Parts: sequence; C-alpha cells; structure tokens
Amino acid sequence: MPHGTGGIGHHSLTNLMGGAALRDNGWPADRIDTESAHSARIYDYILGGKDYYPADKEAGDAMAHEWPALPVHMRANRDWMHRAVRYLACEAGVRQFLDIGTGIPTSPNLHEIAQAVAPDSRVVYVDNDPIVLTLSQGLLSSTAEGRTAYVEADMRDPAAILGAPELRDTLDLDRPVALTVIAIVHFVLDKDDARGIVSRLMEPLPSGSYLAMSIGTADFAPDEVARVAREYAARNMPMRLRTHAEAEQFFDGLDLVDPGVVQVHKWHPDGTGTERIRDEDIAMYGALARKP
Repeated sequence: MPHGTGGIGHHSLTNLMGGAALRDNGWPADRIDTESAHSARIYDYILGGKDYYPADKEAGDAMAHEWPALPVHMRANRDWMHRAVRYLACEAGVRQFLDIGTGIPTSPNLHEIAQAVAPDSRVVYVDNDPIVLTLSQGLLSSTAEGRTAYVEADMRDPAAILGAPELRDTLDLDRPVALTVIAIVHFVLDKDDARGIVSRLMEPLPSGSYLAMSIGTADFAPDEVARVAREYAARNMPMRLRTHAEAEQFFDGLDLVDPGVVQVHKWHPDGTGTERIRDEDIAMYGALARKP
C-alpha cells in the first residue's frame, strides 16, 4: 500500500549506499536498515522494481500469498496518482505541488506528470526515509521552466515541513498549492492524529489549493486485507485502515471534486483498463478536494 516504486536498480542502490556518494552527502550507509522489511521497498518489489532487499522480498511474498490481488491494488493506486496530478495540472490549473511521503522514485514521478502538462510546475517532495533521499536524484530532474526540491522531514511534524527553507524557496504560499498525501496515512496511527496532520498542512495554503489523498481501507476485502495488515504489523509496520466515513473526514471543510471519495480505480477512469478491475481487489479510497 505504500507510495512510490524503485528506479535505479538493486545493484546500483547497494553500491550507492556503501559508496562515497552517500557519505559525501552526509548520509551514512548505516542509517539504512537492510535487514528489516521497509514499506516502500516492499511496494517496489511487488510492482517489479529493483530497489529492495531479501527481507522486503520475503515480506512481499508473504503479503501477496495472503492477498493475491495486492499487485493489482498497488498498481491501481499508482495509476490514480497519475490521473489525479494530470487533473490538477490540466483541469484545476495548479502549478505548485507539495507531496508528502514520496517513497522510492520511479518514472514518471509526480513532477514529470505535472510538467508534461505545465512545464513551469514546481514540486516539493517530502520523506523521512534515508533510502528515498539516496535515490532522490530522480525527483530533482526538473524542466528548465519549473523546479523541484526535496525536504527530509517526518509528516508528523507539519511545522518542520512548512518551515523548511527548501519549501519556502520553491513554493509561493500566496498561490494555490496541491497537497498530495498518497497511500501513506494508513501508517499513521490514531495516537498521531492523521486528520490533524493533514489539517495543519492545509491550513497555510490559500483559497484555491487542493488536497489529493489515497487512503487505505478494508471495506471491500476485509479478511484478505486484515491478513496483509497483520503481515505488516509483524514487521513493525502497524496499520490503521479506515472506513469510507472515516476517509471522508479528511476532506471536511473542503469542496470535493466529483465523484467524491471512491475506490481509486473508479476515480476518473481513463479507459486504460481500470473499468475491468474488481472492487474487491482494491483497498484504497481516492479523492480530490478544493479549499474554498
């Protein structure tokens, strides 16, 4: 269910983490735990990427055994992100994006989708995982007209994100911004107040800004998704899956874009096969909403 997939190859990643490039950037290799499964690397493995380790493969195999539809679900979420960003750039005219919980980059990344529509789009990526920073070159290849930046921060600290110099140097908070929170809040437990985090991130954004979220749920395959969640929890990645009503609460006070909060494969399908996906194979709601 996490956001982001891999892009540079497992051997390249291994060499980079052990080599001078990582040390020169101030990110010691021992910050990256290769012995324990990691949500972004599991996602990468299941979707056929190369930026994973044996622990991630073992976890991904166990999860897909419990729910064989897991790869379909994960790909549908990625495809939804592409459609949502295209909508924001094309239909809503947004030119600034703040992406929380970016994950391992793969092309096309969010800025590539936005800049293909509007080359002057600006994107700030936020993650707190050193492996994402290690691979972040793929997130910073902007068009000449636009700009991208990377902020290392925990989404549970909105003040640190909003106060980051990289954000302030890249985005103009007097102009609309699309806050994208893709497939990450199911890893935010109730004690950390996911709704409060999203609300605080939206608070300084001006009228005309948007919130785009995909939100994990067990509404459609409760037994299978519960087993996947147990596999994550067994690897120290507990999950908080949400009902439709709970997913809608993230958008309180905002104007939802039609068709509202729906499973990701049902949000603005583009004729590329989403209409053939079974509801019980998708455990993610998606929605966009505009700040009045």
